[in-house]
Amino acid sequence: MPRFSVIVPVYNRIDEVSELLESLAAQTCRDFEVLIVEDGSTEPCDGVCARYPFVKYCYKENEGRSIARNRGMELASGDYFLFFDSDCVIPPVYMAVLSEELDRRQLDCFGGPDAAHDSFTPVQKAINFAMTSFMTTGGIRGGKVQLEKFTPRTFNMGFSRRVWERVGGFREMFSEDIDMSMRIRREGFSMGLIRQAAVYHRRRQDFAKFRPGSLKLVHTLPALFLAGTVVSVLLGAFVSPWWLLPLGLYVAALFVNALADTRSLKIALMAVPASLIQLYGYGAGFIKAFVQKILLRRGRDEEEEINIRKGKNERL
Repeated sequence: MPRFSVIVPVYNRIDEVSELLESLAAQTCRDFEVLIVEDGSTEPCDGVCARYPFVKYCYKENEGRSIARNRGMELASGDYFLFFDSDCVIPPVYMAVLSEELDRRQLDCFGGPDAAHDSFTPVQKAINFAMTSFMTTGGIRGGKVQLEKFTPRTFNMGFSRRVWERVGGFREMFSEDIDMSMRIRREGFSMGLIRQAAVYHRRRQDFAKFRPGSLKLVHTLPALFLAGTVVSVLLGAFVSPWWLLPLGLYVAALFVNALADTRSLKIALMAVPASLIQLYGYGAGFIKAFVQKILLRRGRDEEEEINIRKGKNERL
């Protein structure tokens, strides 16, 4: 039986799946199987999957990515379940690095960072900088500065079969990976970041689709940044232009950091608006969610989510 079962939910992503499977076929360690769970796609990728003997293909009606991942776990035979997004490309040494690290230390749940491949477009590289830089929210997502306990994300996440048997599967919600990590941690399982096990994550293709945001405690920092920007702009317009200096210095620091990180003037110039969009997106998303869910008490709470999840399990 394979040590790892790679589970990927897919919805109309033929080209992405082809590139992902090609990268998995190039792994130096082959102790894994791949389960592609097609979640009701109108453009199925079964033809692509048929090219690779290590792939199990499953088609189901559209019910959401969490339920698709759960279906994959039901069909999996590995000791560990690995989760990637369809827009990821896996470095050839990934499985070998992961296997060696799990031999070295006991981890029930784990995750790795994401990076930009040389083939990515300048916009994708700029967005990757915005998502991983310590000057934005990179520390939240497993960067050099930790603002909270490490929380694996489903673009690069794994846990043991024992975790699944005790904790259960994902619940269909906006931040299902965060919810899953919290439940795993509450059960007392060990959890850790494997920095060497990085994936290349293509993310969005343009700024118009790059709009992050959710109700999460660490996103109070982007919310404060958004509020501070509004205050600075108002004071700069009606009191003194000197109030805009802090914002200007931060933008300049972003540019310098992006230039040093990417070594490209074009990408560094794109990274500045990408970083601001990310920060303002998280900030605005947090404020909106806080008003709706906390002040106005709208939206689903955890108990409602559990009931919804139970109902969907009964229909499977």
